[in-house]
Amino acid sequence: MTAVIRDPIMLSARPGPLPGRRPPAAGAASLALRPLIDAPRLQARVIAAFPAAVYLELRAPAEPHGAIEPRVVAVVSSDAVRLPNAVVVVAASRERPFHAVREGSDAFIGDGRVEMAGLHVRVRRWWDPSPVLGALSVTALSRGVQALENALDAAGGTAGCGLAGHPDPLLLARHCAVGELADAVEAAERIVGLGPGLTPSGDDILAGLLVSLRLVGGAVRHGGTAVWLADWLGAAVTADAGTRTTALAATLLHCAAGGQAGGEVAAVLRSVAGQEPPAPAVRRLLSAGHTSGADLAWGVLAGCRAALRLATEVAREERETA
Repeated sequence: MTAVIRDPIMLSARPGPLPGRRPPAAGAASLALRPLIDAPRLQARVIAAFPAAVYLELRAPAEPHGAIEPRVVAVVSSDAVRLPNAVVVVAASRERPFHAVREGSDAFIGDGRVEMAGLHVRVRRWWDPSPVLGALSVTALSRGVQALENALDAAGGTAGCGLAGHPDPLLLARHCAVGELADAVEAAERIVGLGPGLTPSGDDILAGLLVSLRLVGGAVRHGGTAVWLADWLGAAVTADAGTRTTALAATLLHCAAGGQAGGEVAAVLRSVAGQEPPAPAVRRLLSAGHTSGADLAWGVLAGCRAALRLATEVAREERETA
């Protein structure tokens, strides 16, 4: 029986490569991937290969009436950024676990394994990409948001955000903070796929916003409006994400809409809930990727601020009508 491990998990690297043919590597997979990994094998393709990560895209839907999500699976080293759609292997990037994997080659996902030329991973453990924040009062959330703001300021803020100076992220944050759904949807749809790279900046901002609205809104008293926003915004930006952005970014938007966060984002959300110090979590997040960390942090902060303001307003109205 495989074990479910709550975030975070620690995976130690093997002491060194074994001679001859390498045996299957052990992996810990996100629970978001369980429907794929526990199902019969599906064919996939390696769409990108890096020293610390390999990305596989399913070739065919697992259901007859549409594509399944997560459609892209990340296989990452134990010291890499842990995305919510990741299988983490017990090897550090310095051991070059993906050196024999080639972009464009065939792969298979299912029957408890991830297979490709040069690497065979058997899933032995599972980790939960949805951090449990516990119940929060509005006062506690206010303290947590202030602590996040202070930690971001001390770490240099989100100046590295790829859409710095662009008007739509600011409009999106303002509309969310006052619960203006239609205007928020319009602003969100304008930044889907905006920016270069495997995960464009607009999508990273949206992912951070969606997951914080859902999880923080679900944790704080009177947070129902934030969750409602996450429902509708998530549906809007994922509806045609597969044609408007990269396959990886579309999958990460689907994950965020469902409240599934990467390890670095989850740590920041736990810090907002008072479960761990904010400064180390913020530094780890900001160090992710070229602009992805700053983009995600921008979205997380916007989502947390919106959840706080919306919950405060509902609490005020409740007091006035009591």
